[in-house]
Amino acid sequence: MNDAARKLAALAKDQAEQHYREAPNNLEAEQALLGAILVNNDAFYRVSDFLKPVHLYEPLHRRIFEIAGEIIRMGKTANPVTVKTFLKADEKVGDLTVAQYLARLAAEAVSIINAEDYGRAIYDLALRRSLITIGEDMVNIAYDAPLDMPPQSQIEDAERRLFELAETGRYDGGFQSFNDAVALAIDMAGQAFERDGHLSGISTGIHSLDGKMGGLQRSDLIILAGRPGMGKTSLATNIAYNIAAAYEPEVQPDGSFKAKNGGVVGFYSLEMSSEQLATRIISEQTEVSSSKIRRGDISEADFEKLVACSQMMQKVPLYIDQTGGISIAQLAARARRLKRQRGLDVLVVDYIQLMTGSKKSGENRVQEITEITTGLKALGKELNVPIIALSQLSRAVESREDKRPQLSDLRESGSIEQDADVVLFVFREEYYVKNMEPRDEFDPKYEEWKMQMEKVKGTADVIIAKQRHGPTGTVKLAFQSEFTRFSDLADPSFTQYEH
Repeated sequence: MNDAARKLAALAKDQAEQHYREAPNNLEAEQALLGAILVNNDAFYRVSDFLKPVHLYEPLHRRIFEIAGEIIRMGKTANPVTVKTFLKADEKVGDLTVAQYLARLAAEAVSIINAEDYGRAIYDLALRRSLITIGEDMVNIAYDAPLDMPPQSQIEDAERRLFELAETGRYDGGFQSFNDAVALAIDMAGQAFERDGHLSGISTGIHSLDGKMGGLQRSDLIILAGRPGMGKTSLATNIAYNIAAAYEPEVQPDGSFKAKNGGVVGFYSLEMSSEQLATRIISEQTEVSSSKIRRGDISEADFEKLVACSQMMQKVPLYIDQTGGISIAQLAARARRLKRQRGLDVLVVDYIQLMTGSKKSGENRVQEITEITTGLKALGKELNVPIIALSQLSRAVESREDKRPQLSDLRESGSIEQDADVVLFVFREEYYVKNMEPRDEFDPKYEEWKMQMEKVKGTADVIIAKQRHGPTGTVKLAFQSEFTRFSDLADPSFTQYEH
């Protein structure tokens, strides 16, 4: 063979080796774990919480693990004799029969103490194989480029699959003893005791609202609804900024950060641009009217206040996404990314009716809203964060004598009311009373109107119409319209009353 032929043969051999790469696995660890289970069935309970048959690489090992698991769960003993009954007698493992192979696994078994370590090693290798599968799927789909899957939706699908893999990669779940549950409850109460305001959830920064709700509870879907002009965006912005400004990180033993107070906030502003949202927050913080800021009608002292405020606000972990008409899939993908990159404690969506569902829901808007609210509820549970979603109310409110909103006023109400853990309505009587001003100030009704206006001026009601974990009722707040700011009333005796 000449040199050229030799080089070609060597190159072909190298390429063949490169193309054939075995998926990550550890058959010895699988054998050691199965042996430990067959010798002492308690070993199964050390791994059954996180290890499933599908995580084992060798098909025969999967079947042995599955059969042994079923026998043990039935309260019987799994050993080489009982397990071999459920396997094909003529199946061979090299030169050994299945019965001989099971006996060898038991004979060479390691101690039960190492069972969990072997289980974790097997699980981690299964995760790596799943990563390879996701990577190969991404490459193949990108090459084939199906018409019904544009690149953007492929990215979202890959992000979803990776996030699912990352989240299921934690060794938790399953039953807890009541003892553990009690310890967790006491731990939560201890954290609430240490936290500012002694709340079980995340403080909204508005004490009278926290008093009713105990803060924002993790994984809750909180619907904040109101007619246009009531200030629902203002209230959501106030709460979002209060939480972000109060953020105090605490380092965990694994080096990650957890919010001791406040939190990292993601704000989906589908209606307003990020600049408009920032102007509102600056106005609220500096007490300089937002209309004056937009017109540039401000003094030098006001401008210095704005600059000082903006410098302070740069450190606040509030992230704004201003994409209009975002779909629930895109919103979820971006929220997952924010949680992994920066952390995430609260999500705000302004507002539900500006979101889009999938093409599957077609022309039916009610189905589309159902898909959106169900998706938001599932996302809250997946990320373990409260989601504040704003919603419009139907015009039925305007035609009633009593303009206070009710649950039936929610647009496409069925799914919104059903999926929500908390429903809050923002109601400002001042808005309606102001529009009823008599044109003639000498009108006899003018004095009556003036008295009514004095009574409701600068106040707002937040009606808690539904709450899974607490009472319903109404919280009265102060509202400064020029700064779009909600705050606690100065007179605490006037703050709240229950239905």
